[in-house]
Amino acid sequence: MSELPQEKRPLHVVGFAGYSGSGKTTLVEQLVGHLRRAGLVASVIKHAHHNFDIDHPGKDSWRHRKAGAHEVLVASTYLVALQRESAKPVEHTVDELLPMLHKVDWVLVEGFKHAPIPKIEVWRQSAGKPVCYPDDAHILAIATDDLHSLPQPTTATILDINQPAAVAQWLLDNHLLFRRSDASS
Repeated sequence: MSELPQEKRPLHVVGFAGYSGSGKTTLVEQLVGHLRRAGLVASVIKHAHHNFDIDHPGKDSWRHRKAGAHEVLVASTYLVALQRESAKPVEHTVDELLPMLHKVDWVLVEGFKHAPIPKIEVWRQSAGKPVCYPDDAHILAIATDDLHSLPQPTTATILDINQPAAVAQWLLDNHLLFRRSDASS
């Protein structure tokens, strides 16, 4: 896949759903590394439940935003950051956010639990949280640290969260499940 020109690369999208403390961020971080070592390019879309700010009070970009700029684009030789402030709360969808990214081999989506995209649920019994998979047909696999303690039966693939290389290999082996139908556009 990675030998295709960037503008022709298939776009695979996989979501990671689960409650806070389940290990989503750690797993996504590890998978990005495994995909990169496999010669693939991955991007991440992360849902934030609370207000956050990547800017710092007093910096030029912060001052531009506070002056009322609708968008502030900050660019250096190694990093580009676009800040777009909304006057009212807006709950963005994955489909809205995907076009903001360059075409890459994989987009890993953390959070967006209810998005209609193929997902891996990250679940740990020790976290004491319920599972999502019985109520979400988009969950194709469950990454867990106890392969034999799922509270409800499932036909989803069970993955060992402590074996991120195996999870990455499962993604690659099943890549067609995650390919976007609009990947060639």
